[in-house]
Amino acid sequence: MYSKIIVPVDGSESAWRALENAKAIGEKFSSELIVVNVVQPYNNAALLAVPLDHSTIAQGNSDLERIGDKVLEMAKERLQGYPYPLEFCLETGHPSERIIALSKKLGADAIILGSRGLSGIAEFFLGSVSSKVSQYAEVPVLIVK
Repeated sequence: MYSKIIVPVDGSESAWRALENAKAIGEKFSSELIVVNVVQPYNNAALLAVPLDHSTIAQGNSDLERIGDKVLEMAKERLQGYPYPLEFCLETGHPSERIIALSKKLGADAIILGSRGLSGIAEFFLGSVSSKVSQYAEVPVLIVK
């Protein structure tokens, strides 16, 4: 039923609970798990008020990518012994948009994600990633509290 499941992780407790749920569901359905971390680069309008040069922004993005890689490494450790295919990918862009696009591109059957991530106050103004994914994804979405 679910041969390919996308699991976004950001290092939050909610994301780790979603990963554990995805692992359990994946084991029941012999599913491939695609674990993704989405790095949102420093280029949003809020930064226009602060004069930053290109090298400062590039360094900040590089730091975010390193953190994303570490989160994916932690996910690999948590999935040790998973008997079916695993894929880990680092995406760059707006999290909900990248998760939905990746699900379409890879032909995912489901998305399992945490209800709250690490986005903080941005979530208040922009809407949560889980909410946007559940509204716009073309596949079933399980939101883990």
